[in-house]
Amino acid sequence: MEITNVSEYEAIAKQKLPKMVYDYYASGAEDQWTLKENQHAFSRILFRPRVLIDVSKIDLRTTVLGFNISMPIMIAPTAMQKMAHPEGEYATARAAAAADTIMTLSSWATSSVKEVASTGPGIRFFQLYVYKDRNVVTQLVRRAERAGFKAIVLTVDTPRLGRREADIKNRFVLPPNLTLKNFEDLDLGKMDKTNDSGLASYVAGQVDQSLSWKDVKWLQTITKLPILVKGVITAEDARLAVQYGAAGIVVSNHGARQLDYVPATIMALEEVVKAAQGRIPVFLDGGVRRGTDVFKALALGASGVFIGRPVVFSLAADGEAGVRKVLQMLRDEFELTMALSGCRSLKEITRDHVVTEWDRPRIAPRL
Repeated sequence: MEITNVSEYEAIAKQKLPKMVYDYYASGAEDQWTLKENQHAFSRILFRPRVLIDVSKIDLRTTVLGFNISMPIMIAPTAMQKMAHPEGEYATARAAAAADTIMTLSSWATSSVKEVASTGPGIRFFQLYVYKDRNVVTQLVRRAERAGFKAIVLTVDTPRLGRREADIKNRFVLPPNLTLKNFEDLDLGKMDKTNDSGLASYVAGQVDQSLSWKDVKWLQTITKLPILVKGVITAEDARLAVQYGAAGIVVSNHGARQLDYVPATIMALEEVVKAAQGRIPVFLDGGVRRGTDVFKALALGASGVFIGRPVVFSLAADGEAGVRKVLQMLRDEFELTMALSGCRSLKEITRDHVVTEWDRPRIAPRL
């Protein structure tokens, strides 16, 4: 069967993967309201396309933190990719490089920064969890720098792990043949089996619950790499991110895996963009499954989007070729959306190209 859209990979991944692994990737926190909402909210944003514009040439290129990439679609950090496919993060790194876009490697990857760098050239960011032992954090950052990674993506929404009930039921644990490679020689690479979620127990033991804005400043003292703050969904925190020297913001609810009943990221986006006042770029992750979603995010002020689950599901289904195809399909759909909306470059995508449910009173016809 020919795959014609990104979402079709999820069903294939569900068939191929062990239940514990599929559930780990697919599930969200508690009632999973936000999980459904992350995707569904895009359907409440409609287009206002412009016509009779010469769209014979369309340019998707953009720059992110000064790096030129082929399109505003990048790869979000997703943990433990070798559970999905034996080549794991290696395959994802090669697919991202082939698409000329950015890959973000998770702290909890099953391949190290050095191993991912060995796949060849490419622009890569490193996602960081701050551990209680700051020496561990310093070592992780140094290794990322040495491996040629270009930015730190600091996850700020995980002082504790969200309650993911599928992982509790499945007693989730990293399969015994795999390790968290970035921590292997720091004696933090293994995850013990528990009568709960093994990951939740690991996080409770290792991740620093006292993490605060002052630690964003501390990180700037140990690295010159730009720091993206990932997990901001309010104007108040957006202003603090600017104040504390973040190089950018990723509007993210952690794939709806942390606090349930937060808004979909696309619903939180505009508030954050307005608060940032153009001083730093704002990106979005969560729920992106179509090129139309990418356009909607850019119309609401995002500088680009990151995709997570589509990567692990396509990786499970077809390895590197699957990830390449996901990136290509999203690119093609996004380019088509631009053409049909009358936009020839990213800067031509404006707020006037979309209408949201909170705009509708001003355009609704009088009954």
